[in-house]
Amino acid sequence: MDEVHKTFMKRALDLARRGKGRTSPNPLVGAVIVKAGQVVGEGYHQKAGTPHAEIHALHAAGENAKGATLYTNLEPCCHWGRTPPCTEAVIQANIAQVYIAEVDPNPNVAGKGIRQLQAAGITVHLGLCAEEAARLNEIHTKYIQTGKPFVILKTAMSLDGKIATASGESQWITAEASRQCGHEIRDTVDAILVGIGTVIRDNPALTTRLRHRAGQDATRIVLDSYGRTSTKARIFNSESSAGVIVAVTPDAPPQNVEALKTAGAEVIIVPEVHGKVSFKHLIEVLGEREITSVLIEGGGEINASAIAAGVVDKVMCFVAPKLIGGRRAPGPIGGDGVPSLSDVPHLQRISITPIPDSEDFLIEGYL
Repeated sequence: MDEVHKTFMKRALDLARRGKGRTSPNPLVGAVIVKAGQVVGEGYHQKAGTPHAEIHALHAAGENAKGATLYTNLEPCCHWGRTPPCTEAVIQANIAQVYIAEVDPNPNVAGKGIRQLQAAGITVHLGLCAEEAARLNEIHTKYIQTGKPFVILKTAMSLDGKIATASGESQWITAEASRQCGHEIRDTVDAILVGIGTVIRDNPALTTRLRHRAGQDATRIVLDSYGRTSTKARIFNSESSAGVIVAVTPDAPPQNVEALKTAGAEVIIVPEVHGKVSFKHLIEVLGEREITSVLIEGGGEINASAIAAGVVDKVMCFVAPKLIGGRRAPGPIGGDGVPSLSDVPHLQRISITPIPDSEDFLIEGYL
């Protein structure tokens, strides 16, 4: 019987994934309503400000919701936000029991929704597929608990740890399949961050380009202490309507700042640390703007600064089975490095995944 319940919960999780990159600052939620062993209604949260997953599922089920079982990966909300409370709708529909994978980390809910359902006589089962549910909403959980975005550091390198040759050539170390995977990651985040060095060297558009469907472009963020970003850079001249944020220090020349604003950028003046934009302060500012996730796609210096500042939550490293070599060939982490092995940050919960249709693989882990 447990496997039957797990099957329906996994369906709810699959539905929730359909909202990836579209629900921020809300969580990803799917819902399935089952009666007499048959699915009678299902749905997922599609966008902030629109009906939640439970409401879609209840509408689909109609009268069949009475006496049925609801499966959802996150505790139903019990407060007014952009939409009405879901607990009231579940109770009014006469749902008999609810399986919930994870308690909502939002302090406005955090178990209150479960208690409301129980007080109405609904049997609640908690914790089915909890680990999978927690990972699915890791971005939302970090943001709702801290007010800061979840930060992913993504890089691509050769097997011997090089992100470019000694001459600076870096396109392309990984295979097309890995690069497409990178665009799929872009499609799920609120913002992409690079440094001025990447803008000058590679002039990227930082857009999302998917093979078989339209992608969503994230806000483009450039760390540029002195406002040196060219107003002719591709981030300004692409067809994307996504916003551009340039983070500068108080030392940025006013004329540079004004030129960037005229080009369409939002310029944020951030305190400096050793002459560079303070990563910690910038992350706080982005959180205040309801940016819940940031993908760092910079070079070694930006990566080193982010790790040193302690803002990185997750590392995603694509590795190609190539040996580039060279003393002057850069690696993914620049800076001064860590003086002692005892101080080296360790990745936890590591996974290694082969990339289909390529010889590359992806290493993921959490700091």
